[in-house]
This record gives sequence, structure tokens and C-alpha cells, in this order.
Amino acid sequence: MRGGVRDVKRVLMTTDTVGGVWSYTVELVSELDRRGIETCLVTMGPFPSPEQRKEIRGLPNVELFESGYKLEWMDNPWREVNEGGEWLQELESLTSPDIVHLNGYALGALPFKAPVVVVGHSCVFSWFEHVKKNSPPHEWEIYRRKVAEGLRGADFVVVPTLSMLSFLRRHYGLQVSYGVIHNGRSAALFKPLTKEKMIFSAGRVWDEGKNISMVISSASSLDWPVVVAGDEGGRGDIQGDNVTLLGRISSESVANWMGRASIYLLPAIYEPFGLSALEAGLCGCALVLGDIESLREVWGDAALYVSPGDRDEIADTVKKLTEDQTLLVSYSQRALSRARIFTSAKMADAYVEIYRGLKYKKETGLCNCSILKQGVK
Repeated sequence: MRGGVRDVKRVLMTTDTVGGVWSYTVELVSELDRRGIETCLVTMGPFPSPEQRKEIRGLPNVELFESGYKLEWMDNPWREVNEGGEWLQELESLTSPDIVHLNGYALGALPFKAPVVVVGHSCVFSWFEHVKKNSPPHEWEIYRRKVAEGLRGADFVVVPTLSMLSFLRRHYGLQVSYGVIHNGRSAALFKPLTKEKMIFSAGRVWDEGKNISMVISSASSLDWPVVVAGDEGGRGDIQGDNVTLLGRISSESVANWMGRASIYLLPAIYEPFGLSALEAGLCGCALVLGDIESLREVWGDAALYVSPGDRDEIADTVKKLTEDQTLLVSYSQRALSRARIFTSAKMADAYVEIYRGLKYKKETGLCNCSILKQGVK
């Protein structure tokens, strides 16, 4: 009991199975599981893979509800988004959660009974702003409206960086209470192994924001072999000299490659947090990252930065590390030290404080949570 109000026992959480949102979700629900908090985990978008189901199956306090409803950033999604929202409201009635945690925007406008936390991992308009250098086509205006409505409907909005917060303010007029909670990753899986003369990169190859195509095209200019992991989007024409393409692999395999690699290369154009860079940092890789505001916010002087579109600069920066062992070790240690700040336990503690504050506020009408009172941490 806290101040006469029952503690948070159950969370209804949405997720999708594409990329970093799934990894973030698994990390968070694992920590909630350790704290005795039950999670009713609802998937939208592509159905979970057998490996993803296996990740959840080992958590006793997590129940998985699967669906194939389209995500709001997919083509012509709104009929399915509405159907998914109706289903989610039915699940709320069945599961009686203390908190509804949405890893997406549009469903935040629904009249849930429990307090609603919306987490902004990325968005279409900021992606276009950075990758295409313009606004999305006119047909995306309904997306903008739905996102703005979802944000207004939330009781609290969480972002992983101040950069992402600025995107939401600029494009959707964020007006509700908000806070920054950095993503976290467990060092139990991602850890340094015996290092090899190898450069590693990971990300959806089809996503222009990740800029993996630049990694592939730069590989021929590098002295060390380059290995890339990530969904190729069904394309069979992706190839390059001095590069090995692994396709989509398991988290355990990614951790193994990162643990062995000496350098992690991610010249991203758009990356609101960069969970793969955190994983690589925990594995003791020296980081060479795209020179964008969000990655500088997270990594400071613990990484080297390159212009995402400058192939020569990318190659020259990587060569500085491959040709100078002292410099390589220095940036490896910097990345490892910085990465250890972003723990999954710290992430979960911050979310639980928000959950508790919102539950307390709902049941008493009072606010006793410093995060809810102060906004950004």
C-alpha cells in the first residue's frame, strides 16, 4: 500500500514486432516481471516470429495477445487501426489493468478506463523531415491528425530523448505531461567477447533512416571486413565488396557478432535513440555514428561522428580506428562506460514511478509523483 492506494499490479501494453520497439518492450516487461507486475502484451502489425514468442514464453507474469492489425504508419491502415482499438478496449475490460501503456500514438485517443501512457519511439513526419528533407505527401495528413489526437488523449507521454520530444512538439503540438526516459538494455546478453578485426552494423536495410546502404557501399574502402545484420525487405539485389549480409538474425546472434566486433558503424540519418548502438556499446565496440542531434545527445564524447552522406569521411573515420590501436581501445572503453549508464533496471524504475503516480492521481485526484509534477527529467 502507498498512501492508501493499491500498488500497480497489471499493465496492458501494446507493441509491434518490427525492429527496436520489440527489443525495448521485451526489456521493459522482463523488468516489470521481476518486480511482480503482470503485463498483458498486445502485438500489432506482423505476427511475432517463433523466436519472439520464445522470448515472452519464459516470463511468468507476461501474457501475450497476438494480432495482425496494421500499424498506424503502414499504407491505408485506419480501418484496421480502428478494429485494433476496439479489440484493445475489449481486452482492457477483460484484464482490468491499472495502466494502459501504448507504444504507438493513435490509440491514445480512445476512452480507456485506466490512465494511459503513450511512448513516442519515432514518427513519420520527423522521419520525412530528416531523411527526405521535406514533409510527407498530403495523404499523410490524416496520420498527423490521428497522432495529435492520440497524444492529447494520453495522461502522460514518454520519449527516449529530448530530440524526440522536440519532434513531437514541432509536428503535433504536444500539450500533455511528458518525461524523458532513456531506453535501457541488459548487460547480461550484450557483453564484450574476444575482439576481432571486424566492423559490424545492424538495422533494417530497407529503412533509409538507418542508412545501412552507406555502410554496404563504404565497405570496399575499408581494411577490415564488414558484417551487416538486418531485414533486407525481400530485396535480393543488395550486395557489396568486403561485406557479409546476415539478414535478420536472433538477438543472441546479434550479441555474439557485436561482442566479437571491434567497431560498430551506424551512419544514421534518423535515429531518435539508437538501441542498436547501445547494444554495441555494451559489447565494447568503438562507435562510429551519424552526426545527428539525438545520437550526440545519447553518446556525447563516447563516440566518433560522421556525416551520413559522406562516404569518404565515413571510410577515413573508420580507418583512424583500424590503424590506431590506442585510439580504438580508448573509444571502446568510452562506449562501454557510457552504455552502462542506460540500464534496463533504471528504465523500468522510471516507468513504475510514472505508473504509480498516474494510478494514485486517478484514485485520489492528487499528484504525488515528482516526474508528473516536473515533466522532463
